[in-house]
Amino acid sequence: MTKPLPKIPGTTPFDGEQARKGYALNKMCFSFNSAENRAAFKQDEEAYMRQYGLNQQQADAIRARNVLQLLAAGGNAYYLAKFAGIFGLDMQDIGAQQTGMTKDAFKAKLVAAGH
Repeated sequence: MTKPLPKIPGTTPFDGEQARKGYALNKMCFSFNSAENRAAFKQDEEAYMRQYGLNQQQADAIRARNVLQLLAAGGNAYYLAKFAGIFGLDMQDIGAQQTGMTKDAFKAKLVAAGH
């Protein structure tokens, strides 16, 4: 039997339960490796989400472009980066959203920390 992951306030660990929960969402985001699929999503987001069988929580998070909601809905950060890329967002945009900071403030924090 596996030991439960420790609780870390403000985080959603990506474990087996989250992987099962987010399968459809992550599968859809993986499809964005293809330019054709990215174009199809942008043409009709609702139909594209239905094609992958996203649940209400996942679809709402996609519509809101909210990374924290996507993580809570079972999204894996690596697959979500494919989704964010459609809108010209990078990992610093995602980090800023996760920390509740502006992108400039987040970048300054990274620089100050030596990253």
